[in-house]
Amino acid sequence: MAVDIKYTKLFINNEWVDAVSKKTFPTINPQDETIIAQVAEGDKADVDLAVIAAKKAFHRYSEWRTLDASQRGRLLLKLADLIERDAKYLAELETLDCGKPVKNAEADIVRCVKVIRYYAGKADKILGNTIPADGEVLSFTLKEPVGVCGQILPWNYPIPLLIWKISPALAAGCTTVVKPAEQTPLTALAIAALIKEAGFPPGVVNVIPGYGHTAGSAITHHPDIDKVAFTGSTEVGRVIMSTAAAVNLKRVTLELGGKSPLIVFNDANLENAVKIAHNATFTNAGQCCVAGTRIYVQSGIYDEFIVKAAEIAKKRTVGNPFKEVDQGPLIDKDMFDKVMSYIDAGKKSSAKCIAGGDRFGNIGYYVQPTVFADVKDDMKIAREEIFGPVQCILKFDTFEEVLDRANNSNYGLGAGVITNDITKALAFAKYARAGSTWINTYLHIVAQTPFGGFKESGFGRELGEDGILQYLETKTVTINLPKNPQI
Repeated sequence: MAVDIKYTKLFINNEWVDAVSKKTFPTINPQDETIIAQVAEGDKADVDLAVIAAKKAFHRYSEWRTLDASQRGRLLLKLADLIERDAKYLAELETLDCGKPVKNAEADIVRCVKVIRYYAGKADKILGNTIPADGEVLSFTLKEPVGVCGQILPWNYPIPLLIWKISPALAAGCTTVVKPAEQTPLTALAIAALIKEAGFPPGVVNVIPGYGHTAGSAITHHPDIDKVAFTGSTEVGRVIMSTAAAVNLKRVTLELGGKSPLIVFNDANLENAVKIAHNATFTNAGQCCVAGTRIYVQSGIYDEFIVKAAEIAKKRTVGNPFKEVDQGPLIDKDMFDKVMSYIDAGKKSSAKCIAGGDRFGNIGYYVQPTVFADVKDDMKIAREEIFGPVQCILKFDTFEEVLDRANNSNYGLGAGVITNDITKALAFAKYARAGSTWINTYLHIVAQTPFGGFKESGFGRELGEDGILQYLETKTVTINLPKNPQI
C-alpha cells in the first residue's frame, strides 16, 4: 500500500533540518524487505544542537517555562485532537514502518490519545505539600520539572512509547530530545510536525533519528541532559545506567525486558483461559516486553489446554498487515533470525512443537505462531526473552510450586493468573514479583495505571500518577517563623 512519506529530516527547534554530517539511513519495510525511505541520520553533533534548543526552551524566562500550567494542558489537548484527526494516516505509516496489522495500529492511536488527554488534565494538578516540621518554621514542598530529558524509544510500539514518554514530560514542564528506534523513525517525525502545529514553542520537543551507538549514546553521555528515559533491552539498559552515573548522575528510568508468567488453574474456564493466554503471547507478533510467554497450566486441565492452544494458534492469520490479518511480520532480519534460532533450540530440546515452528512465506520477516508444550523451566526457550510469536506451556501441580517457579526469573515486568478462586488470585497477586499482575485478563494497560518492572525489567514507572512523578523533582522550602515577630 502506498503511504505518503512527509517527513524524513531531523526536527530541532521546531525546524526540519538535515543532519550535520548530511548522512541518511534507510528504514526498511518488514513486509517485503524493501527500502521505504532514506532518513536523516543524527549523531552527536545533532544531539548537541537539539540539547542547546531544549536547554534554551527550559530557561526560567522562556516562553515554555512562563506558560501557565493550565496552558501546557491545553497544548497537550490540541496535540491529542491533531493526532485523532490524522489517526488513519499515522496508523498506515506505523504499519508500513513496523509491520503491525493496521487495525492494531489504529487501536494503539486511540489509546495514545487517551494518554495525552490524561496528562493534559494533570498539568495544573501537580501539587506539593505543607509539612508540620519541628521548630519555629513553616515548611512546604514544590514539585518542579526535572529539566532537559533524553527519551530513547523502541521499535515495537513506536507511537505508544513516544506518547507515553513525551506526555508526562510536557505536562510536568520539561523539554525533550527524542531518539526513535532506527527501525521505525517515521511516525515520531510525523507527530513532531503535529507538535509544532499544536503550538508548542521551539525547542520543547526535538526528534533525532539515528542509531543507538551514535545518537543514543550521545544522549546518555550529554552533560546537559538531566534525565534519560529508555525502553528496550536489559543489556542496553545496563549501559545507559552506567553511562548516566559516570557523566552527571542524570536521572534514569528504564523499562526493559521480560519473561512473564501466566498461571492457569484447574478451576479456570478453559475456553476463556486459552484465549487469554493466546493473546498474552501473540499480541504484536510476540514483540511485547510484557508478553505472557511462560504459560503454567495446572495438571488437571493441562492435556486439554495444550490441544486447544495449538488449535487457536493454527487458526491465527498471518500476512499483509494492511489486510484483515492477526499477525504481520517481525521488525527486521536480525529479529527474524533471533526468533528462528530460539524455535530451533526449542525443537532440539525435549519440548514438543505442537503448532508452527517455521517461517511463513518466502518474502518478509514472517514467522508462524509457534507453540511448545512440555517445556521445562531450565530450557533456553523458558528462561530467555524470545520477543517473537512463541508460546511456552509448562505443567504444574500446586500453588506454592508454581508461585516459586513463576518468580524464579531475572525479570519481573508482568504476571497473570486465571482462576475462579478470588483468594487464590489475590494471594498470587500479592506474592508475584512483577510490576503488573493481571487476574482473569492480561495486557490491560491504560492511561490511569502505572506500568514498569521489578528486578532486571527495570525501574521507574510510566502512565498513571507515577508516570508524571518521574519527570519532577521535589524541593523543600523552609521559612523561619519566630514566636514574637517584630512587625
